[in-house]
Amino acid sequence: MTVTSASPEIKIEFHKSPVSDADRIQALEAPGFGKIFTDHMILARWTADKGWHDAKVTPRRPLELDPASAVLHYAQEIFEGMKAYKADDGRILLFRPEENARRFAQSAARMAMPPVPEELFLKAVEALVRVDKAWIPSGDASLYLRPFMFANEAFLGVRPAQEYVFCIIASPVGAYFKGGAKAVSLWVETEYTRAANGGTGAAKCGGNYAASLVAQAEASKRGCDQVVFLDAAEHRWVEELGGMNVFFVMNDGSMVTPPLGGTILPGITRASVIVLAEEKGLRVEQRPYSFAEWQEDAASGRLVEAFACGTAAVLAGIGLVRHAGGEFLVGDGQTGKLTSELRQQLVSLQKGVTNDEHGWTRLIPA
Repeated sequence: MTVTSASPEIKIEFHKSPVSDADRIQALEAPGFGKIFTDHMILARWTADKGWHDAKVTPRRPLELDPASAVLHYAQEIFEGMKAYKADDGRILLFRPEENARRFAQSAARMAMPPVPEELFLKAVEALVRVDKAWIPSGDASLYLRPFMFANEAFLGVRPAQEYVFCIIASPVGAYFKGGAKAVSLWVETEYTRAANGGTGAAKCGGNYAASLVAQAEASKRGCDQVVFLDAAEHRWVEELGGMNVFFVMNDGSMVTPPLGGTILPGITRASVIVLAEEKGLRVEQRPYSFAEWQEDAASGRLVEAFACGTAAVLAGIGLVRHAGGEFLVGDGQTGKLTSELRQQLVSLQKGVTNDEHGWTRLIPA
Protein backbone atom coordinates (compact mmCIF):
# COMPACT_ATOMS: atom_id res chain seq x y z
CA MET A 1 0.00 0.00 0.00
CA THR A 2 1.33 3.45 -0.89
CA VAL A 3 1.46 5.88 2.01
CA THR A 4 1.51 9.67 1.81
CA SER A 5 2.76 10.82 5.19
CA ALA A 6 2.28 14.15 6.88
CA SER A 7 5.26 16.45 6.89
CA PRO A 8 7.91 14.95 9.23
CA GLU A 9 9.87 17.01 11.72
CA ILE A 10 13.32 18.05 10.56
CA LYS A 11 16.22 16.99 12.76
CA ILE A 12 19.52 18.88 12.74
CA GLU A 13 22.94 17.25 12.65
CA PHE A 14 25.59 19.97 12.76
CA HIS A 15 28.85 19.61 10.86
CA LYS A 16 31.69 18.78 13.26
CA SER A 17 34.31 20.39 11.01
CA PRO A 18 32.66 23.28 9.13
CA VAL A 19 34.61 25.62 6.88
CA SER A 20 36.55 28.14 8.98
CA ASP A 21 35.31 31.73 9.22
CA ALA A 22 38.39 32.99 7.39
CA ASP A 23 38.01 30.52 4.50
CA ARG A 24 34.30 31.21 4.22
CA ILE A 25 34.82 34.98 4.12
CA GLN A 26 37.44 34.56 1.42
CA ALA A 27 35.14 32.30 -0.62
CA LEU A 28 32.32 34.86 -0.42
CA GLU A 29 34.46 37.63 -1.91
CA ALA A 30 34.01 36.28 -5.45
CA PRO A 31 31.77 33.20 -5.33
CA GLY A 32 31.10 32.81 -9.06
CA PHE A 33 28.08 30.63 -9.78
CA GLY A 34 27.58 27.11 -8.43
CA LYS A 35 31.25 26.54 -7.66
CA ILE A 36 31.34 26.53 -3.85
CA PHE A 37 28.86 25.07 -1.39
CA THR A 38 27.78 25.53 2.20
CA ASP A 39 28.53 23.17 5.09
CA HIS A 40 25.15 21.44 5.26
CA MET A 41 22.37 19.96 3.13
CA ILE A 42 18.83 18.62 3.59
CA LEU A 43 18.03 14.93 3.22
CA ALA A 44 14.62 13.24 3.41
CA ARG A 45 13.43 9.86 2.18
CA TRP A 46 10.23 8.47 0.74
CA THR A 47 9.23 4.85 0.52
CA ALA A 48 5.94 3.33 -0.58
CA ASP A 49 5.26 1.94 2.90
CA LYS A 50 6.37 4.91 5.05
CA GLY A 51 5.85 7.99 2.90
CA TRP A 52 8.17 10.90 3.71
CA HIS A 53 10.43 10.30 6.71
CA ASP A 54 13.93 10.76 8.13
CA ALA A 55 14.10 14.47 7.25
CA LYS A 56 17.21 16.23 8.52
CA VAL A 57 19.77 18.93 8.10
CA THR A 58 23.05 17.06 7.84
CA PRO A 59 26.68 17.78 6.91
CA ARG A 60 27.13 18.07 3.15
CA ARG A 61 28.78 14.90 1.86
CA PRO A 62 28.75 12.58 -1.17
CA LEU A 63 25.63 10.51 -1.69
CA GLU A 64 25.94 6.75 -1.90
CA LEU A 65 23.95 5.13 -4.71
CA ASP A 66 23.45 1.55 -5.73
CA PRO A 67 24.54 1.04 -9.37
CA ALA A 68 21.00 -0.11 -10.11
CA SER A 69 19.38 3.04 -8.66
CA ALA A 70 16.48 3.95 -10.93
CA VAL A 71 17.66 7.54 -11.46
CA LEU A 72 20.81 6.29 -13.19
CA HIS A 73 18.82 4.29 -15.73
CA TYR A 74 15.46 5.99 -16.21
CA ALA A 75 16.19 9.60 -15.15
CA GLN A 76 13.42 10.02 -12.60
CA GLU A 77 14.75 13.31 -11.28
CA ILE A 78 13.47 16.86 -10.75
CA PHE A 79 14.89 20.03 -9.26
CA GLU A 80 14.20 23.65 -8.39
CA GLY A 81 16.21 26.86 -8.34
CA MET A 82 15.62 29.59 -5.75
CA LYS A 83 17.56 32.10 -3.68
CA ALA A 84 17.90 33.43 -0.15
CA TYR A 85 18.79 37.11 0.12
CA LYS A 86 20.34 39.20 2.88
CA ALA A 87 18.69 42.60 3.22
CA ASP A 88 20.72 45.65 4.17
CA ASP A 89 19.23 45.52 7.68
CA GLY A 90 20.30 41.87 8.12
CA ARG A 91 16.95 40.21 7.46
CA ILE A 92 17.03 36.97 5.49
CA LEU A 93 14.40 36.73 2.78
CA LEU A 94 13.10 34.16 0.31
CA PHE A 95 11.25 35.17 -2.86
CA ARG A 96 7.96 33.39 -3.59
CA PRO A 97 9.13 30.02 -2.19
CA GLU A 98 5.56 28.72 -2.18
CA GLU A 99 5.63 28.89 -5.98
CA ASN A 100 8.80 26.80 -6.04
CA ALA A 101 7.12 24.25 -3.78
CA ARG A 102 4.07 24.07 -6.05
CA ARG A 103 6.12 23.78 -9.22
CA PHE A 104 8.23 21.07 -7.59
CA ALA A 105 5.05 19.11 -6.89
CA GLN A 106 3.84 19.63 -10.47
CA SER A 107 7.17 18.40 -11.84
CA ALA A 108 6.95 15.37 -9.56
CA ALA A 109 3.48 14.52 -10.84
CA ARG A 110 4.66 14.67 -14.47
CA MET A 111 7.61 12.38 -13.69
CA ALA A 112 5.46 9.86 -11.75
CA MET A 113 7.14 10.77 -8.46
CA PRO A 114 5.59 11.39 -5.04
CA PRO A 115 5.03 15.10 -4.31
CA VAL A 116 6.97 16.69 -1.48
CA PRO A 117 4.33 18.31 0.76
CA GLU A 118 4.52 22.10 0.56
CA GLU A 119 4.96 22.30 4.32
CA LEU A 120 7.97 19.96 4.24
CA PHE A 121 9.50 21.76 1.26
CA LEU A 122 9.26 25.16 2.95
CA LYS A 123 10.39 23.91 6.36
CA ALA A 124 13.38 22.21 4.77
CA VAL A 125 14.44 25.30 2.83
CA GLU A 126 14.14 27.50 5.90
CA ALA A 127 15.98 25.02 8.12
CA LEU A 128 18.96 24.84 5.76
CA VAL A 129 19.13 28.61 5.33
CA ARG A 130 19.02 29.17 9.09
CA VAL A 131 21.81 26.66 9.75
CA ASP A 132 24.02 28.03 6.95
CA LYS A 133 23.01 31.70 7.19
CA ALA A 134 26.67 32.75 7.58
CA TRP A 135 27.10 31.70 3.93
CA ILE A 136 24.59 34.26 2.60
CA PRO A 137 26.58 36.99 0.81
CA SER A 138 25.82 40.68 1.12
CA GLY A 139 25.43 43.18 -1.69
CA ASP A 140 24.42 41.96 -5.14
CA ALA A 141 25.20 38.29 -4.40
CA SER A 142 22.82 35.73 -2.86
CA LEU A 143 22.56 32.15 -1.64
CA TYR A 144 21.34 29.88 -4.44
CA LEU A 145 19.26 26.93 -3.22
CA ARG A 146 18.94 23.74 -5.23
CA PRO A 147 16.14 21.42 -4.01
CA PHE A 148 16.09 18.18 -5.98
CA MET A 149 14.57 14.71 -5.81
CA PHE A 150 15.57 11.46 -7.45
CA ALA A 151 14.55 7.80 -7.56
CA ASN A 152 16.96 5.56 -5.66
CA GLU A 153 15.22 2.19 -5.65
CA ALA A 154 17.63 -0.47 -6.95
CA PHE A 155 15.83 -2.21 -9.81
CA LEU A 156 15.96 -2.44 -13.60
CA GLY A 157 12.27 -2.71 -14.45
CA VAL A 158 10.62 0.14 -16.33
CA ARG A 159 8.10 1.52 -13.84
CA PRO A 160 7.93 4.36 -11.31
CA ALA A 161 10.33 3.71 -8.43
CA GLN A 162 9.11 3.04 -4.91
CA GLU A 163 11.95 4.85 -3.12
CA TYR A 164 13.07 8.49 -3.46
CA VAL A 165 15.48 10.95 -1.90
CA PHE A 166 14.71 14.65 -1.45
CA CYS A 167 17.79 16.82 -1.03
CA ILE A 168 18.63 20.53 -0.87
CA ILE A 169 22.11 21.96 -1.30
CA ALA A 170 23.12 25.62 -1.17
CA SER A 171 25.73 27.68 -2.99
CA PRO A 172 26.63 31.37 -2.56
CA VAL A 173 26.53 32.95 -6.02
CA GLY A 174 27.34 36.12 -7.88
CA ALA A 175 26.26 37.05 -11.41
CA TYR A 176 25.20 34.17 -13.65
CA PHE A 177 26.62 35.72 -16.82
CA LYS A 178 30.12 37.13 -17.06
CA GLY A 179 29.92 40.86 -17.58
CA GLY A 180 27.00 41.41 -15.22
CA ALA A 181 24.40 43.66 -16.88
CA LYS A 182 25.94 43.36 -20.35
CA ALA A 183 23.47 42.14 -23.00
CA VAL A 184 23.83 38.47 -23.92
CA SER A 185 24.14 36.97 -27.39
CA LEU A 186 21.93 34.14 -28.64
CA TRP A 187 22.16 31.33 -31.17
CA VAL A 188 18.81 30.34 -32.70
CA GLU A 189 18.66 26.55 -32.87
CA THR A 190 16.73 25.14 -35.84
CA GLU A 191 17.65 21.45 -35.68
CA TYR A 192 17.44 20.40 -32.05
CA THR A 193 14.37 21.09 -29.95
CA ARG A 194 13.93 21.34 -26.21
CA ALA A 195 10.42 19.91 -25.79
CA ALA A 196 7.30 18.84 -27.68
CA ASN A 197 3.59 18.78 -26.92
CA GLY A 198 2.86 16.04 -24.43
CA GLY A 199 6.50 15.94 -23.30
CA THR A 200 8.21 17.19 -20.17
CA GLY A 201 8.83 20.81 -21.19
CA ALA A 202 6.80 22.22 -18.29
CA ALA A 203 8.56 20.00 -15.73
CA LYS A 204 11.86 21.09 -14.25
CA CYS A 205 13.64 17.80 -14.81
CA GLY A 206 17.27 17.13 -15.59
CA GLY A 207 16.48 15.39 -18.87
CA ASN A 208 15.24 18.65 -20.41
CA TYR A 209 18.56 20.29 -19.70
CA ALA A 210 20.62 17.30 -20.80
CA ALA A 211 18.81 17.38 -24.14
CA SER A 212 19.68 21.07 -24.54
CA LEU A 213 23.41 20.73 -24.01
CA VAL A 214 24.38 19.80 -27.56
CA ALA A 215 22.59 22.94 -28.78
CA GLN A 216 24.24 25.02 -26.05
CA ALA A 217 27.61 23.67 -27.16
CA GLU A 218 26.78 24.77 -30.71
CA ALA A 219 25.87 28.23 -29.40
CA SER A 220 29.22 28.48 -27.63
CA LYS A 221 30.98 27.39 -30.82
CA ARG A 222 29.18 30.24 -32.60
CA GLY A 223 30.42 32.71 -29.99
CA CYS A 224 27.05 33.06 -28.25
CA ASP A 225 26.16 33.03 -24.57
CA GLN A 226 22.93 31.08 -24.85
CA VAL A 227 20.75 29.06 -27.20
CA VAL A 228 17.12 29.84 -28.01
CA PHE A 229 14.83 26.99 -29.03
CA LEU A 230 12.00 26.96 -31.53
CA ASP A 231 8.95 24.70 -31.39
CA ALA A 232 9.34 21.01 -32.20
CA ALA A 233 6.48 20.76 -34.73
CA GLU A 234 7.25 23.59 -37.16
CA HIS A 235 10.62 25.01 -36.04
CA ARG A 236 8.91 28.35 -36.36
CA TRP A 237 7.79 29.63 -32.97
CA VAL A 238 10.13 30.98 -30.30
CA GLU A 239 9.82 29.00 -27.07
CA GLU A 240 12.57 29.65 -24.52
CA LEU A 241 16.29 29.66 -23.92
CA GLY A 242 18.18 26.68 -22.55
CA GLY A 243 17.23 27.66 -19.02
CA MET A 244 15.26 30.93 -19.19
CA ASN A 245 12.03 32.42 -20.45
CA VAL A 246 12.11 35.24 -22.99
CA PHE A 247 10.28 38.57 -23.45
CA PHE A 248 10.05 41.01 -26.38
CA VAL A 249 9.44 44.74 -25.82
CA MET A 250 7.72 46.71 -28.59
CA ASN A 251 7.79 50.43 -29.37
CA ASP A 252 4.05 50.78 -28.67
CA GLY A 253 4.47 49.95 -24.99
CA SER A 254 3.49 46.29 -25.29
CA MET A 255 5.42 43.15 -24.45
CA VAL A 256 5.18 39.68 -25.93
CA THR A 257 6.19 36.40 -24.30
CA PRO A 258 5.57 32.84 -25.53
CA PRO A 259 2.52 31.27 -23.86
CA LEU A 260 2.57 28.44 -21.36
CA GLY A 261 1.21 25.30 -22.95
CA GLY A 262 3.25 22.40 -21.70
CA THR A 263 6.39 22.91 -23.76
CA ILE A 264 8.06 25.69 -21.76
CA LEU A 265 8.78 26.08 -18.07
CA PRO A 266 6.31 28.20 -16.07
CA GLY A 267 9.01 30.49 -14.68
CA ILE A 268 8.44 32.21 -11.35
CA THR A 269 10.55 35.15 -12.50
CA ARG A 270 8.47 35.20 -15.69
CA ALA A 271 5.21 35.39 -13.73
CA SER A 272 6.62 38.15 -11.51
CA VAL A 273 7.81 40.20 -14.50
CA ILE A 274 4.34 40.04 -16.07
CA VAL A 275 2.77 41.46 -12.90
CA LEU A 276 5.36 44.25 -12.56
CA ALA A 277 5.09 45.19 -16.24
CA GLU A 278 1.31 45.36 -16.14
CA GLU A 279 1.51 47.54 -13.04
CA LYS A 280 3.63 49.93 -15.13
CA GLY A 281 0.77 50.15 -17.58
CA LEU A 282 2.32 47.88 -20.20
CA ARG A 283 0.20 45.43 -22.14
CA VAL A 284 1.68 41.94 -21.89
CA GLU A 285 0.63 39.50 -24.60
CA GLN A 286 1.20 35.81 -23.94
CA ARG A 287 1.03 34.55 -27.50
CA PRO A 288 3.02 32.64 -30.11
CA TYR A 289 5.85 34.74 -31.57
CA SER A 290 7.66 33.44 -34.62
CA PHE A 291 11.34 33.75 -35.38
CA ALA A 292 10.42 35.42 -38.68
CA GLU A 293 8.38 37.99 -36.76
CA TRP A 294 11.33 38.54 -34.41
CA GLN A 295 13.61 39.32 -37.37
CA GLU A 296 11.06 41.60 -39.02
CA ASP A 297 10.33 43.52 -35.82
CA ALA A 298 14.04 43.98 -35.11
CA ALA A 299 14.67 45.23 -38.66
CA SER A 300 11.74 47.66 -38.65
CA GLY A 301 12.50 49.06 -35.22
CA ARG A 302 9.19 47.89 -33.78
CA LEU A 303 11.13 45.62 -31.42
CA VAL A 304 13.14 47.88 -29.10
CA GLU A 305 14.27 45.45 -26.40
CA ALA A 306 14.33 41.76 -25.58
CA PHE A 307 15.39 39.98 -22.43
CA ALA A 308 15.66 36.55 -20.87
CA CYS A 309 14.67 35.88 -17.29
CA GLY A 310 15.09 33.22 -14.65
CA THR A 311 16.12 32.71 -11.03
CA ALA A 312 19.83 32.48 -11.75
CA ALA A 313 20.23 35.46 -14.08
CA VAL A 314 17.15 37.48 -12.94
CA LEU A 315 16.79 39.58 -16.13
CA ALA A 316 19.42 39.63 -18.89
CA GLY A 317 19.11 41.89 -21.91
CA ILE A 318 19.43 40.28 -25.35
CA GLY A 319 21.71 42.11 -27.78
CA LEU A 320 23.04 40.05 -30.68
CA VAL A 321 21.06 37.22 -32.28
CA ARG A 322 22.85 34.79 -34.59
CA HIS A 323 21.19 32.15 -36.80
CA ALA A 324 22.01 29.96 -39.77
CA GLY A 325 21.18 32.79 -42.20
CA GLY A 326 23.12 35.58 -40.51
CA GLU A 327 22.71 37.81 -37.47
CA PHE A 328 20.93 40.91 -36.24
CA LEU A 329 20.79 43.25 -33.25
CA VAL A 330 17.89 43.91 -30.94
CA GLY A 331 17.67 47.69 -30.60
CA ASP A 332 21.19 49.06 -30.23
CA GLY A 333 22.53 45.72 -29.02
CA GLN A 334 22.66 46.85 -25.39
CA THR A 335 20.50 46.10 -22.37
CA GLY A 336 17.38 48.23 -22.74
CA LYS A 337 15.94 50.79 -20.35
CA LEU A 338 12.81 48.82 -19.47
CA THR A 339 14.84 45.64 -18.94
CA SER A 340 17.09 47.49 -16.49
CA GLU A 341 14.11 49.05 -14.71
CA LEU A 342 12.27 45.75 -14.31
CA ARG A 343 15.44 44.01 -13.14
CA GLN A 344 16.11 46.69 -10.53
CA GLN A 345 12.50 46.62 -9.38
CA LEU A 346 12.56 42.86 -9.01
CA VAL A 347 15.93 42.77 -7.21
CA SER A 348 14.78 45.53 -4.85
CA LEU A 349 11.76 43.44 -3.90
CA GLN A 350 13.84 40.29 -3.47
CA LYS A 351 16.34 42.02 -1.19
CA GLY A 352 13.76 43.91 0.84
CA VAL A 353 14.82 47.36 -0.38
CA THR A 354 11.30 48.34 -1.44
CA ASN A 355 8.00 47.61 0.25
CA ASP A 356 6.55 44.27 -0.84
CA GLU A 357 2.91 45.01 -1.62
CA HIS A 358 2.47 41.64 -3.33
CA GLY A 359 3.35 39.43 -0.36
CA TRP A 360 6.07 37.75 -2.41
CA THR A 361 8.90 37.83 0.13
CA ARG A 362 9.08 35.40 3.04
CA LEU A 363 11.06 36.34 6.13
CA ILE A 364 13.12 33.54 7.67
CA PRO A 365 13.03 33.93 11.47
CA ALA A 366 16.44 33.99 13.16
